[in-house]
Amino acid sequence: MTGPRIDKLEQVNLRDSAYRALHDAFTRGEFAPGDVVSLRNLADQLGISMTPVREAVRRLVAEGALLDTPSRTLQVPAFDAQRMKDLKAGRLALETLVLDLAMDRMQPGDLARLRRTLSDAPEPDGPDLATNYAFHFALYRISRSDVLLPLIESLWLQYGAYLNRIIAHEAARSIDQHAYHHAILDALSDGNRDAARAALIDDIERSFRIVLPQLDDPDTPKTETDPAATTSRATPQETP
Repeated sequence: MTGPRIDKLEQVNLRDSAYRALHDAFTRGEFAPGDVVSLRNLADQLGISMTPVREAVRRLVAEGALLDTPSRTLQVPAFDAQRMKDLKAGRLALETLVLDLAMDRMQPGDLARLRRTLSDAPEPDGPDLATNYAFHFALYRISRSDVLLPLIESLWLQYGAYLNRIIAHEAARSIDQHAYHHAILDALSDGNRDAARAALIDDIERSFRIVLPQLDDPDTPKTETDPAATTSRATPQETP
């Protein structure tokens, strides 16, 4: 048969592409706590067969983003306050550590590239999750830590389902979402390690504050304390 010569996709590349697409979707908060996931639906959305999707899903199960339940149903872990607190503790510990490494290993031009990550971002219609992810990991990659970066990726992957719940709150749309990012950049420019760490901690804690306070006392109003502070009463959404 004659026609254009087109190389077939290698199966390993297809599996990796499927995994990366699903990994990014989880990290962006496309899946909510308690969601039931269908292999067939995922394959249809990706436009590929179920085999590479099945391999990608196995990796996501191993990394804690999905649960393979006794009934063989794939499910996003249900909302769990203690799990969320543990993710917060893990993120604070590892991300401040890798920030210190990044400051030690920063090269000329790194700061300008970080600034462009924010300045080149399109105007979002809601929380700018793509730029948020791009900024943090552009910063963390400056550390060149092959040990810590995969651990942080894993925490963000598990955190994604909670992010789905967080961004649905009105408070998430009323904050200056890049205020702390700019504060980090200013601190990096000044070589102020303490200020950079403080801004990163505030940035991480801000999203958790939207959901965690009212879990202990649903009648207690939540106070947003970022530089563009707003105060609202936030009520957790029902798990889908």
